[in-house]
Amino acid sequence: MAEITRYIGLSLGADICWPAAFEGVMKRLDLRIPHGADTMKFDVERISIEPFNLRQKVKYDVVIDRLTHWYHASREWIKKGILMDDLYVFNNPWSVQSNEKHTSYAAMMALGMPIPETWMIPPKAYDLQNQPDVKLTLQKYGKLFDLKNVGDQVGWPFFLKPYDGGGWRAVTRVADPKAAWKAYENSGRMVMHAQQSVEGFDRFVRCIGFGPQTHCVSYDPSAPLHDRYTMKTNFMPATDVEHLRKVTLTINAFFGWDFNSCEALHRDGTWYPIDYANPCPDSQVTSLHYHWPWLVKSYLRWAIFTAATKKPMRKTLDWEPFYKVAAMDLPYAEKLDRYAAIADERLQTAQFTEFSARHLSHLDAVADDYFASAECKAAVREKTAALFPAHEVERFSELFFSRVQQYRADNPPQR
Repeated sequence: MAEITRYIGLSLGADICWPAAFEGVMKRLDLRIPHGADTMKFDVERISIEPFNLRQKVKYDVVIDRLTHWYHASREWIKKGILMDDLYVFNNPWSVQSNEKHTSYAAMMALGMPIPETWMIPPKAYDLQNQPDVKLTLQKYGKLFDLKNVGDQVGWPFFLKPYDGGGWRAVTRVADPKAAWKAYENSGRMVMHAQQSVEGFDRFVRCIGFGPQTHCVSYDPSAPLHDRYTMKTNFMPATDVEHLRKVTLTINAFFGWDFNSCEALHRDGTWYPIDYANPCPDSQVTSLHYHWPWLVKSYLRWAIFTAATKKPMRKTLDWEPFYKVAAMDLPYAEKLDRYAAIADERLQTAQFTEFSARHLSHLDAVADDYFASAECKAAVREKTAALFPAHEVERFSELFFSRVQQYRADNPPQR
C-alpha cells in the first residue's frame, strides 16, 4: 500500500485571506482518501513567478488561478501546463482571455435568455498618434450617430458601461440625452455598451457558482463595498434559487468557467441576467464577510474533487450541444432545463455530490473550527489592514470577523 500525493497549486495576485483559510482548513483536514489499494494525500503550494522551460513538466494536478485575467506570464505558464501536462485549471484561460461581457451577452441572447436590450457604441476617442490607420478608417467608414437615437431604441434610462466591464468601472446610469452625452464624452477610448435599465426590479441577486455549487446573495450595489453583499437569508422562493442555479451553471459550463458570479434582476416574474462575465469573482472577506466561509469551503471541495479524480480539462469549449437546444421549438424554461443538464454532465455534478458525501462529510465541521480560530481572525485582520486606513483596521476587522461568526451560528455543522 503506497501513498499518492495530489498537488494543488495556488496562482495568486493580491489575495490574502482566502488562501490562508484554504491552507488552514486543508491542514486541519489532513486528508487520507482511499485510492484502490493506495492512500491519496494532498499538498497545497503557492506558485512562484519565474522563467520556465516549456518542456519542464508541471508538478500540479490542479491550479486555482487568480492571475490569468491580467498577468500574462502566469497565463502562458498555465496554458502550457494544460496543453502538455494534463493540468486542470480554474478557469479555462483561453476563455477568460477571449470572452468578455460583450461575448457573454451575445451568446446568452442566442440561447434565449432574457438579456436587456443592449447596443455597442464605438469609442469616443482614439490614439491617432500611435495608430495612424485609425484616422483613415474612420474617415472612410465611421458613421456619425446621435446617441439620443440610440437611447430611444435601447430605451430610457439605460446604463453606459465598458463592453469588457470589471469592478463597476465607468458604469453610468443615464436618464436623458444630456446625461448620456456627458457620460459618453467621459468614456475616452473605451468601447461602450448601452444597456437598457431594468426599472422597477424587486430583487437584485448575485449567484456565485463554483463547480456545481451555487450560492445566491441579495446584493445592494448602492451600499458601500463592505455592505453590498447583504446578510439576508431565505429572501426568495426555492423555485427562484433553482432557476438561478440553472442560469449560472449554464453560463459557466458554456464558457468553461469553474467559478464565476452572475448578477440578475427580478421583475414581474422574470429574472434578467445583467452581468455574468466575472470569471475571477471577488473572494475577499472584506466584501463577502458573512458569505466568505461558504466560498472558502467551495474552493476546497471543488479543488479536492478535481485533484482526487484527475478530472480532465476540457480544452475546447464545444458550444454545439447548447446551440442544438437553442434551435429547438421549446419554451425557454424547457431549454434552460436542457442547458443545465449539459452543465451538470460537464461539471460532473452527480460524481461530485457522491465524492463529497463519501470523503468530505467532515469538511463543514473542520472548517467551522477554523473560522472560529485566532488563525482565521489574523487572516481577516491582515486583509483588512491591506485595504483600510490604519485608524479603521481594528473596527472593520472586528466587523468582518463578527459576520463570519454569524455565518457559523446560522449554519452549524453536523458533528
